[in-house]
Amino acid sequence: MFTGLIEEIGSVLWIRATDRGTQLQIAAPKIAEDVRKGDSVAVNGCCLTVTAGRGEQLTFDLLEETLDRTNLRTLRRESAVNLERAVAAGSRMGGHFVQGHIDCAVRVVSFEEAGADHRLEVELPADFAHYVTYKGSVALNGVSLTVAEVLTESFTVWVIPHTRRYTNLHDVAAGDMLNVEFDLLAKYVERMVGRHATQD
Repeated sequence: MFTGLIEEIGSVLWIRATDRGTQLQIAAPKIAEDVRKGDSVAVNGCCLTVTAGRGEQLTFDLLEETLDRTNLRTLRRESAVNLERAVAAGSRMGGHFVQGHIDCAVRVVSFEEAGADHRLEVELPADFAHYVTYKGSVALNGVSLTVAEVLTESFTVWVIPHTRRYTNLHDVAAGDMLNVEFDLLAKYVERMVGRHATQD
């Protein structure tokens, strides 16, 4: 479980196919010291298991499902990635409940400056539109954000200067792909309501 509060912007060292499948290695000088083999780390919001660690370097195996569903397939050497370690028991919960299970990757429609803040608009796939609501929570590239507007085929969030500075959202441009995890609570409500509707 994660919170959507990014701890560090890591840098991709390499991503490549190996005899074990696709592997990703990231430089993470801030968090690597406290991460062990087998730990979970959210990389651009996607929960990955550390398979090896040495110094400031963390290595992960990537499933085909992960590559198909997320923007990790677009990573290149020196790509900036958002990193968050799994929440420890007893920690304060900021942000919102984030599982690290990416629903899809969506295209950025626009990222526009508005005073000190930025308005970020992204596509909203029809299959997931019912999970998005005004003032609801959403995670974009692992960042916990609040939905500001729900439009016909897109939704918007506002990005404050602190979030833009300390996440990889500072590099976002129209056309880029962002990982999205829709609100866990909305999914549980859907499941519960659907179950009762079937019983009735």
